[in-house]
Amino acid sequence: MKSLVPGLAFVASALAASRTSAPSGCLNVQKSGGTYSTIQAAVNALSTTSTAAQCIFIGAGTFNEQVLVPARSAQLTIYGYSTDTSSYSGNGATITASKSQADGLSNDATATLRVKAANFKLYNVNVNNGYGQGSQAVALSAYATSGYYGCKFTGFQDTVLSNVGYHLFAKCLIQGATDFIFGQTSYAWFEKSDIRVLAASLGFITANGASSSGASMYVFNNCNVAAASGNTVPAGAYYLGRPWGAYAKVVFQNTNLSAVINSAGWRIWNTGDERTSNVLFGEYGNSGTGASGTRASFATKLSSAVTISSILTSSYASQAYYDASYM
Repeated sequence: MKSLVPGLAFVASALAASRTSAPSGCLNVQKSGGTYSTIQAAVNALSTTSTAAQCIFIGAGTFNEQVLVPARSAQLTIYGYSTDTSSYSGNGATITASKSQADGLSNDATATLRVKAANFKLYNVNVNNGYGQGSQAVALSAYATSGYYGCKFTGFQDTVLSNVGYHLFAKCLIQGATDFIFGQTSYAWFEKSDIRVLAASLGFITANGASSSGASMYVFNNCNVAAASGNTVPAGAYYLGRPWGAYAKVVFQNTNLSAVINSAGWRIWNTGDERTSNVLFGEYGNSGTGASGTRASFATKLSSAVTISSILTSSYASQAYYDASYM
């Protein structure tokens, strides 16, 4: 990306370091003492027609708001306060809201963070939907090609809506219980991320909604699937996914699957509405207790790993949303 000042791009890629103050050139959002007291106010202050790179820094604290990032000509990066930018463990900035479809909203409109800006990047921010069990309640709604690095996304049902564009999640945590990674027309790659499940007797990690061949695909590579901290989850309670759409495509590869994963691996949508005739539910090179057992008849054991270029296109490494230092 083009920098507002020399060295700005370096801030994004520096790993195993702290980021506790606003990088040069970034708008500064703080609970107190910043130029802006809300994230939305900072987003609104930026031009949607300028082509110069834009950035926002979110200071430590919990910001109770929904944030919409509209489409724009510039590449926008939002950085969060972090004592260790290499992962989500040192994150200090949290955005939280509790909207749900029980409020009469669409999935997208329930989201705590709504991304419509192409090549958007988010670093070291926690995004939470605190509604809990009972209705669809999204933390992140991604409707544009974008990258997420060292972030935490937490909710219960429908936590991450990966819906339009190409999406990269690297060294993130994504947590939920029901269909908590879902969408219809996106291609998403999840790299070195922790997938965490909440206490439940039955749960589903993914619900890919592709309604035609080639519409969407999710790949989890070098990830880790386990119970969320402080949650007791019965062995076999969770499935890697079920088909929201009849052409759902999801692959878990080179990933550690704990005992929370059912030996069948994958599940039909519903009895009498199976939607499994045209799915690709694949696995390759996984490990852990949850990687063993007799898989569902509609599951596929792959002979080789899926390549990132087949998901994010052959030019992924040169795209503005991509940060190789997290891979």
